[in-house]
Amino acid sequence: MTDFNTGLPSVRAIQDFIKNKQEVELKLVTDDLLVGRIMWQDNDCLCLVDQYDQPTFIWRQALVYLKPKA
Repeated sequence: MTDFNTGLPSVRAIQDFIKNKQEVELKLVTDDLLVGRIMWQDNDCLCLVDQYDQPTFIWRQALVYLKPKA
């Protein structure tokens, strides 16, 4: 098991989105576009909560991009 590297810029940016409860847009390799708030992250996954408070676990390998919702 590897340690979660909180020194990486991407990890810190996602932590800021979590802390600020910033709504984000995620594009997946399946071409799906998801919108919601990230509740937590670990080495493998993100937990995105949508407008209906439905949590979805997203594997990091499935991400194409993640950006703040404008």
